[in-house]
Amino acid sequence: MAEMRLNTGLVIVGAYADKVRRTLFAQLKDKIKAKEIDSKMVAKAAGDLNKLLYEIFVNRLKLDKGDVVRIVVDYDVRDGEVVWDLDSLKIEVFKRIPEEEYAEIVRESVKRIEELEEVEEVRMRIERVGKTDLGDVVYEVRVGDEKVGALVLTPLNGEGIVRGALLRPNPVIIERVKVSMENLEEELLKVVEEKGRVTEEEEARRIIEDIERMKA
Repeated sequence: MAEMRLNTGLVIVGAYADKVRRTLFAQLKDKIKAKEIDSKMVAKAAGDLNKLLYEIFVNRLKLDKGDVVRIVVDYDVRDGEVVWDLDSLKIEVFKRIPEEEYAEIVRESVKRIEELEEVEEVRMRIERVGKTDLGDVVYEVRVGDEKVGALVLTPLNGEGIVRGALLRPNPVIIERVKVSMENLEEELLKVVEEKGRVTEEEEARRIIEDIERMKA
């Protein structure tokens, strides 16, 4: 097992080679002073590793200079040379995303936060709107006057199984959650607020429409 480890920390691709060289020299400065290894051999070892990293980062991964990497590799000093343990080489890559790719996501997220704040101010309420041919109970979920979701409750041996979907504050699906029939409205609100699985808006809307069609 190698006795020493080089860890560059986070560094942009455009500066990794210099960071490798400076880190290696800093770690081996005492050995250089003690003449256990010549500085030229340290420089050669850094250069050899950097050639390999260039092949990985530039030729294979096609990373940009602004992308960020972390390089960790073990090594020994033997007979006046740095011996890299390349089997231990670990690389982390953090790829920079162009602004045009995330600007719209930021704007949409800000809008979602505003919607969340609105929902906190106007509490959700559950309204019973009908039954299915099989006796299941259909509910609408509302925030103020706006319908934001639908639930269907199947009574079963003194309990209930709830499923449904919401569009706001985020699209979620509620998949067969068991509830107590006591304090039912409170139980349903808890399901709506806590039990949803995040999904695409289109899927949530489809489930809501399916539930609405179930009403007798």
